[in-house]
Amino acid sequence: MGTAYRTGRPPIFSAPLSVAVLAAILIAGCGSTAQGATPKTYTGTLAFASFNPFTGPDASFGPEMSAGCAPAVQLINQAGGVLGHQVRCFTVDTQGDPAAAGPAAQRMVATTGNLVGLNGPSSDEALATVPIINGAHIPMFADTGLSAYDHNPYEFFWRLTPPDDAAGVAMAVYAFRKGYRRGAAIFGNDPSSQGNVPNLLSAFKTLGGQIVLNQSLALDRTSYSTEVQALIAAKPDVIFTEADPQTDAAYLSQLKRVHSLIPVIGTQPTVQPPWGKAVGAAIGNANLTRIYAGAQPYAPSQGPAWEAFNQALLASAADVPQPEQWSDDPYSETCYDAVVIMALAMIMARTPDPSFYNKYIPQVVADAPGALEVHSFKEGMDALATGKTIHYVGAGGPIVLDQYHNSSGAFELVGYEANGSTPLLATVSAADIAKLHA
Repeated sequence: MGTAYRTGRPPIFSAPLSVAVLAAILIAGCGSTAQGATPKTYTGTLAFASFNPFTGPDASFGPEMSAGCAPAVQLINQAGGVLGHQVRCFTVDTQGDPAAAGPAAQRMVATTGNLVGLNGPSSDEALATVPIINGAHIPMFADTGLSAYDHNPYEFFWRLTPPDDAAGVAMAVYAFRKGYRRGAAIFGNDPSSQGNVPNLLSAFKTLGGQIVLNQSLALDRTSYSTEVQALIAAKPDVIFTEADPQTDAAYLSQLKRVHSLIPVIGTQPTVQPPWGKAVGAAIGNANLTRIYAGAQPYAPSQGPAWEAFNQALLASAADVPQPEQWSDDPYSETCYDAVVIMALAMIMARTPDPSFYNKYIPQVVADAPGALEVHSFKEGMDALATGKTIHYVGAGGPIVLDQYHNSSGAFELVGYEANGSTPLLATVSAADIAKLHA
């Protein structure tokens, strides 16, 4: 897999924050921008954070996010920057651990000059860090799928991808259509993985299927022989899973040794290159191709916005190792869109001050009467300069934000090929998901 790419990563601080700094953060969170307040004055480069795990069980989340930020800032800077400012990306490693992520968020908002927005947090650390980031009045485009944000109360929280429990529904619908009736839920015990489980169980049951086993795996053990024997005894005809690459590789390789392999339907993290590489090595690429399908948010990966994203991504090899692996990744695409949206909102607000531009975010993507459809930062900037209203349609497709700052849609099921490609197998519509999404 790729590694975290950014120069200028914030240093890791070991000293605790001062009482004064912490008080300032808390005070900043007590309400919206005051009426009549004056925007801050900015000098120098504006900073966007990729706030996600770069180490730990979900270490692939961070590079996936960085692969969206890098092409966005490249194109923004080529267009002259935002209101005269160049922009940059930097990474903050949350380690996928709330205990580490909380202090990391506090350091980020207290010590990063010109921090104007971020991608993240993920499900692993969202509950611990969203209040901190919101309290600092920093817009965040989260990749968390936790259902806690389906009715999000936070002013500075935005989400362009469906919740995890919608992914569970998509997996259930696809499995039932394939004729599977006895499912085993084999998920890691981390919050990101477990977020998929409740709606998977209820949707599969509602459709007429039966969950014959529900296992929550401790991650990264060398042996899962007890769990595999329980799986065999339950006689499922399909496995639903999300766990880190090492865990699923160990589990499925042990299943292969003592029993025939069973069809596997995974969540979006299983579509990422590190998972396919690890599991393919453990059970054989031909076997993985034969048994595997992965559910991820549907993104068209075509059209003018995607073409701009992909061209810039492929030109970002100095910052994004093996950039081509992220070309069709819906989370990389929407992280790219998020940076573009924030930059265009700054232009609409005539300031990079997050407390002021945040409210313009919905206007950037709204399909309002008479709005000019744009597909890049430069197109949007040029249209705004002539007084036009814009409707940004991004690399991840159209964006429709609801009252809770969420935009979600359909899912696609993809397969696996030994060359790393993920061919499209099927789609599950947003309407089909809505029928079963509790």
